[in-house]
Amino acid sequence: MLTAEEALERLKKGNQRFVNGETNHTKMLSHQQRAEMAESQEPFAIILGCSDSRVPAEMVFDQGLGDLFVIRVAGNIVAPSQVGSVEFAAESFGCPVVIVLGHTHCGAISSTIKALQNPQTPPSANLMSIVNRVRPSVEILMQTELKDDLEKLSKHAVRANVFGSVNQLRHGSAVLENLIAKGKLKVVGAEYSLETGEVLFYDF
Repeated sequence: MLTAEEALERLKKGNQRFVNGETNHTKMLSHQQRAEMAESQEPFAIILGCSDSRVPAEMVFDQGLGDLFVIRVAGNIVAPSQVGSVEFAAESFGCPVVIVLGHTHCGAISSTIKALQNPQTPPSANLMSIVNRVRPSVEILMQTELKDDLEKLSKHAVRANVFGSVNQLRHGSAVLENLIAKGKLKVVGAEYSLETGEVLFYDF
């Protein structure tokens, strides 16, 4: 079993390979290998990432089938189902680290800013459920000078939203709080650059 630091290092090295175009996991598994994996799984990290089609976690971190337990939802938000999924993976597989992975040019961030700027024309109720999860991270920024620069506002909002999700996972679940207190789990924020392919890990 890897420690959180070892798991993070494995992810960082994998991302560097991805950035350099030197990926290790390009070949398909054989029928026998897939059959063997059907019996169990042993992921070494949990990734809570955005649903954006340009941010597939296994490719971004150059990992293979069964290496990562990936939860994807627009805006990498934290709702009860996401918390439950993280709890399941942390308890069932002993994953030592959770990465909340945001990314540049996030559509959920843009939708939230648009909804806040145009309250008279709200999005659908379902999309609004995502917007409302992102809203606290964006609203506070819209009360600063960033409100006059959409590009800078969006950039800062991505990071603030990642921090919000990290904070919710760290303090919104008795199960996860217990694992963190025992040193068995670490929750880390990160941001993927669509432009470069590089993942920047935050030290909150």
